[in-house]
Amino acid sequence: MQLSYWEYKTWFSHVDFTVIGSGIVGLNCAFQLKQKHPKSSVLVLERGSLPQGASTKNAGFACFGSISEILSDLKTHSEEEVVQLVQKRWDGIQYLRQLLGDETIGFEQHGGHELFVEHHPEMHENCLHEMERLNKMLQPVFGENPFMLNQNIFGFGNIKEHYITHQFEGQLDTGKMMQALIRKCFFSGIPILNGVEVDAVQETGQGATVIAKDFEFSSKKVFVATNGFASKLLPTETIQPARAQVLITEPIKGLKIKGTFHFDEGYYYFRNIDERILFGGGRNLDFKAEETTEFGQTPIIQDQLEQLLKEMILPHQQVKIDRRWSGIMGVGGQKTPIVKRISNSLCCGVRLGGMGVALGSLVGKELAELVD
Repeated sequence: MQLSYWEYKTWFSHVDFTVIGSGIVGLNCAFQLKQKHPKSSVLVLERGSLPQGASTKNAGFACFGSISEILSDLKTHSEEEVVQLVQKRWDGIQYLRQLLGDETIGFEQHGGHELFVEHHPEMHENCLHEMERLNKMLQPVFGENPFMLNQNIFGFGNIKEHYITHQFEGQLDTGKMMQALIRKCFFSGIPILNGVEVDAVQETGQGATVIAKDFEFSSKKVFVATNGFASKLLPTETIQPARAQVLITEPIKGLKIKGTFHFDEGYYYFRNIDERILFGGGRNLDFKAEETTEFGQTPIIQDQLEQLLKEMILPHQQVKIDRRWSGIMGVGGQKTPIVKRISNSLCCGVRLGGMGVALGSLVGKELAELVD
């Protein structure tokens, strides 16, 4: 495809900042760039018809790490690094709420609850043993002890009688969140072009050439915010895609479950939404197969989700599945996001480690701040 004079003149001439990826990081970056540089030309490119990674394909958890997940992180990160990670997640949610407003994004704070299955008593015992230490470690972040014991008031099956609640966790509607971010960009004069897949970014000395499938153009600065898809444009960075499979039930009359729930070190997660149960996870059943940028479902994970839904989450209830989908996260050996300048004209904000809702707004803001 060749660009017409009108197309080139309207969208691709004199571009100051190009943001690749229209998810939570990309749109926050674009909005902050326009706020900092109001006379600049900011362009957002998106490969899909909607944000294509995980920004609208996730579970909508405003979470900071369940107790078993924090303990797992302490095996590969220092205590200081873990506290910094949790602080960043907490700050990210507060920034998102301040930027868009709780009502706009459907934010509700019902707590995040970690369940412990009956056949793994050692994990339960270890978390109970470590709860006081982790509360002391994380108290400076939240101002209070985040973790507390709660009883199984929702009637979950095959789990320990008590679960551990993170009282500051919440949930939100990521569709509403992304709509609000799109509106902010629109009213700031930032075009978002969908269906544009970028193949490469080449440094020119005066800026960069953005090479899309059918055309190319020049931009003074380029910001990569494609998270799980980033290795294509950032071959020197360690970013692995990680697919997350999700299902949602049809409405359930009289559903009393309220809050966000995790088990098995955060590899499974579910919540209430619109009198339904949204349930995802199971990536740990087949790590290798889920290291993919291909959307889709697999029987091994979907069958396990359905079994756990019927035996643990909603025992003795007949439920029907309404919809299934998947999202692509960006992960790596470290959970700290990569926010850095790659070259004179190229910056990136990627590898959100499955915590994109909590981290995305802050990472987008930090990415925009890399410009002098």
